[in-house]
Amino acid sequence: MRPRYTTRSFPRKGDRLDHRSLNASATILILTLVAVIGCRNESPATRGDLTISVDTVGNIIRVYNAGTPLDWHLAPVVSIGPKSLAETGAPEEFGRVNSVALGPPGAVFVADGLNREIRGFGLDGAHLRTFGRNGEGPGEFRSLYSLAWVSDRLLTLDSSLGRIGEFSAEGEWLGQQRVEGSVSGSVDHIRFRPVSADQVYRLGFMRQGTGVTSVLVGHDARGETGDTLSWLQPPSGSTGILCTHDPLITFFDIPFGSRLVQHPGEDGVHYSAMTDVYRIAVTRNPTDTLRIIERSLPEEPISNEEWAAANREFEEFLAEHPNATCDPRRPIRPPRKPLIEDIFFAPDGTLWVEVIRTAGNRLEVFDPEGRLLGSVPAPSRKQGSVPAFGAGHLATVRRDSLDLDHVDVWRVERAGR
Repeated sequence: MRPRYTTRSFPRKGDRLDHRSLNASATILILTLVAVIGCRNESPATRGDLTISVDTVGNIIRVYNAGTPLDWHLAPVVSIGPKSLAETGAPEEFGRVNSVALGPPGAVFVADGLNREIRGFGLDGAHLRTFGRNGEGPGEFRSLYSLAWVSDRLLTLDSSLGRIGEFSAEGEWLGQQRVEGSVSGSVDHIRFRPVSADQVYRLGFMRQGTGVTSVLVGHDARGETGDTLSWLQPPSGSTGILCTHDPLITFFDIPFGSRLVQHPGEDGVHYSAMTDVYRIAVTRNPTDTLRIIERSLPEEPISNEEWAAANREFEEFLAEHPNATCDPRRPIRPPRKPLIEDIFFAPDGTLWVEVIRTAGNRLEVFDPEGRLLGSVPAPSRKQGSVPAFGAGHLATVRRDSLDLDHVDVWRVERAGR
């Protein structure tokens, strides 16, 4: 069944938005979203019937998606990884997979962060080549955080060494781009964020008089593009529990708490959302809100058993350190589970939202205008890893029961095609 579309416009002559500084961008984002909620006037959609309405309020386009989207499918193509602990020394035995990139048709590049090398495979799982090694010279790595296939070459992010390396599909060293060095952190944070087949963003830092500001810096295959977006900060308020017990400090996340997720898009726009509400804001630097993408989904409660299990580590800490001072003293239980795990972009411009569901997470796919296209079950992936997108394919990193990393490649089969 094709989705129903409704387009309405509510012009307000002379109406202008009051935008403030980027430092308050997340707060402005939340206020803008709240202001738009009251303008909805749509009847509930019948289950299995996707309804999409488009309104314009105060120069902001709101795209509201209700109902059940078409079921897309992820067809398994290949799983690359060791079959047992006895398979030692084979290219399929990874030390630690930090990143995956889908390159030219039929090519899968895997960044082994432990061995500091890149391994190339075909879609049949056959090992094609290995290149890179530990070091600081051309084609060498001190750290190998992220990969991305951009235009006609493979980009590698070495944050410790402070450079982006450029390789051909055959592993030939083509040059480098200098970036800030001596940066460390989790690989899902310090990574490339693709926005098209020709451009990616990376997390960078700008020194100002008041300190260091996080930014997103655009790159194409041969250098910086000049596009720089600010890294949005969540609204003020506690996102965790800080405990001090001399001389140590311990931080705990609040289970099921809301987070700010974000991803750059093409043409200098930014997509962001608080995870407790399915509402994605599309903004242009610094604070102009262009579009709001909304999605209606039923809320899911947090059971007492789930809440107790999620707080077990914190309670054990308090029992071991009864004199610790914690702010807040106890986690505040959210009214419901969050809805969004993260957001991603594919090279074809589609927006992928990982939705948190008790029955199993799902990936919901939107077109560049914010219209819901389809949905697939989200493949299981290793904590801290992110999916990689290519031409009609998706790759994920999975860790098995033996703590061995595998790369799973899927073919995206769209309904109605």
